[in-house]
Amino acid sequence: MKARKKIPTFSSEDDERVYWGRHDSTEHLDWSQARTISTPNLRPTLRTISLRLPESMIAELKALANQRDVPYQSLLKVFLAERIKQERTGAAAQKSSGRKRAG
Repeated sequence: MKARKKIPTFSSEDDERVYWGRHDSTEHLDWSQARTISTPNLRPTLRTISLRLPESMIAELKALANQRDVPYQSLLKVFLAERIKQERTGAAAQKSSGRKRAG
């Protein structure tokens, strides 16, 4: 069995991301021993952004959120997630239909 390299200690997530982007993990880990785990309580990393919206749009969003009894910022995240999914699905459908026409 090949000797594995020691995984370095990283000073930040960015440093770790750069390292793993440039190195093969099989030099450090025996993936044949890997197991699937479940992390149901894992929360994504959040980043605060500043977004300027017309007051009327915010008022409409708050009214919609109030109807659903949810915070308006949470509803905005749901709307954005739905639209991103829709755009990605549409883009994938366009790519596959474009391939069919070209073929």
